[in-house]
Amino acid sequence: MQLHTLELHGYRNYDSLKLSTEGGVNIFIGPNAQGKTNLVEAIHVLSLTKSHRTSKDKELIGWNQSSALIRAQMRRKHGDVNLELQLSAQGKKAKVNGLEQRKLSSFVGTLNVVLFAPEDLDIVKGAPGVRRRFMDMEIGQAHPGYLYDMQQYQKILQQRNNYLKMTDVRKASPDMLEVWNEQLVTTGVKMMQKRKNFIVKLQKWAEKIHAGITAGNEHLTVDYKPSFGNGHGIDTQDQASLFEQFMIKLREGKDQEFRRGTTLTGPHRDDLTFAINGKDVQAFGSQGQQRTAALSLKLAELELMHEEIGEYPLLLLDDVLSELDQTRQTQLIETFQSRVQTFITTTGLESVNMSRLKDASLFHVRDGQVLR
Repeated sequence: MQLHTLELHGYRNYDSLKLSTEGGVNIFIGPNAQGKTNLVEAIHVLSLTKSHRTSKDKELIGWNQSSALIRAQMRRKHGDVNLELQLSAQGKKAKVNGLEQRKLSSFVGTLNVVLFAPEDLDIVKGAPGVRRRFMDMEIGQAHPGYLYDMQQYQKILQQRNNYLKMTDVRKASPDMLEVWNEQLVTTGVKMMQKRKNFIVKLQKWAEKIHAGITAGNEHLTVDYKPSFGNGHGIDTQDQASLFEQFMIKLREGKDQEFRRGTTLTGPHRDDLTFAINGKDVQAFGSQGQQRTAALSLKLAELELMHEEIGEYPLLLLDDVLSELDQTRQTQLIETFQSRVQTFITTTGLESVNMSRLKDASLFHVRDGQVLR
């Protein structure tokens, strides 16, 4: 897929912008705080209807603006597509080829992206929440129904946690808690199975890519770690069996959950683990190994997305090339070169291995203005 034009109105520091992005590699260059990241963020928002930088949509709307509009023309293997997303205090309105989508989940997946930013280097060494978000965003693009399940799960989880906080365990209604449990587990099991299936596929690509980067000296494994059990067989296990295991775990932890006022078991506490040659990378890996594992994971995303949807997504590199040494940067560039339309932000070309890039389009960004 390829993005032909990007149009912004009232988005962050862009009052009005229409940009042609025909090139295979588009580099946005300029000092910090001028709007480079806002451009790739807008593409990400158009893909997932969510920012990777904030959970508050009002922060995406420009100062003294009542709404923000992101519009794009793109080409997919089945033809040209026009996308439009409007953000306001009343919510979001999304259109595909001029037709308003009743559900945002119907809009998500029309434009697919893989984002790689400096904070993504924390996928390996960072907090579990970083890895859960990584799984959710990538699964949601290929399978938009997953985002609906995730949203439902979060609503049920919040209601169940409110009940745990507000109710004394001695006065709690077993029937009421069982209702919350059944709703939480029904949605949670769907999420767990989709996460496991995703990681099994991602592992195959990441292992192959990591071996290439390390000249076959290192073997990377990525494992899904649910909040209960060891994760083996979840993708093939029948839902009834997994449902029962989940329910038992909630019943066993009831007293502790009431004491702490929060749900202690479920997909909201899942994690991933990484190992190189059998050793935990998070605990024992060098910074170089951790970064190589994160890079392998991101490159694996590109291949898995291609496998899932039949074409490559857009690649967004937000000020990440300066964080990679020449070897890793070269591997990244050679992977997307001539195959994946790529958008790069950088403060200076000295941090980019330009000798490896072919026919890159340069855009200079300053104070919400973009010049070629």
